[in-house]
Amino acid sequence: MSRVDVSMTDPQVVAYLGKRLAMLRDREGLTLEKAAAASGLNSATVWRAENGGNPTLLTVVRLLRVYGRLEDLSLLVPQAPPSPLRALERAGLLRSR
Repeated sequence: MSRVDVSMTDPQVVAYLGKRLAMLRDREGLTLEKAAAASGLNSATVWRAENGGNPTLLTVVRLLRVYGRLEDLSLLVPQAPPSPLRALERAGLLRSR
């Protein structure tokens, strides 16, 4: 599967994330041990993250930083678009409730 899909279970999503982290590490030509050392993590933590072990967000941040992909986190939680109703309220064109 090339993307996260709404039909996936939470463990499947975490496993997908792990596979993507492993692919990024491989693309950078890093061994698991070198990625761990560069990120300040231990090898077991990186291994668990890559194998569906529910990594913490801090672990993901550290690994993405090492892989030069930290900016991709902005895709995880995109900026909310402005609310049209709030804009009308601020402009005084709509009464707030």
